[in-house]
Amino acid sequence: MFVRPAEPADEKLLWAMLYEASYARDQGMDSPDQLRDVPGLGHYVEGWGAAGDLGVVGGLDGVSLGAAWLRLFSADDPAFGYVDADTPELAIGVAPESRGTGLGTALMTALIDAARKDYDAVCLSVRQDNPALRLYQRLGFVAVDGSDKVNLAGTTSITMILRFR
Repeated sequence: MFVRPAEPADEKLLWAMLYEASYARDQGMDSPDQLRDVPGLGHYVEGWGAAGDLGVVGGLDGVSLGAAWLRLFSADDPAFGYVDADTPELAIGVAPESRGTGLGTALMTALIDAARKDYDAVCLSVRQDNPALRLYQRLGFVAVDGSDKVNLAGTTSITMILRFR
């Protein structure tokens, strides 16, 4: 298994991992390119590599199969798990064939370790029925009170936060 810092050249992989993270296939989408037209999703990846962007890419046997990344958003253009302008929102996606291998945990751990140096906290949005919720809880994320909201799939998502200081 490998984990390395994400680079601007990884933007295509980030789109593919956002496709996995957003369960776009379950919503009838057959390509990550279709995410660009979904309100609220494009800004997680569009123009990756801007100031404040931080991410990691990982995989097995030299093949990139997952990524975890974070970005800062503003109150004028918030992401789904927006907390405030100083708390970056994290996204993670792992290819279906690598789920259960520990790759997601390795990606999250590496990104959290890197984020801890620059930020006081990180946040994320997750469907309440997503199995990754248990991973986030194990890593110390807690639900933000009152953050329940209906997501694009019509189910409920919550915002979670991990405070470093």
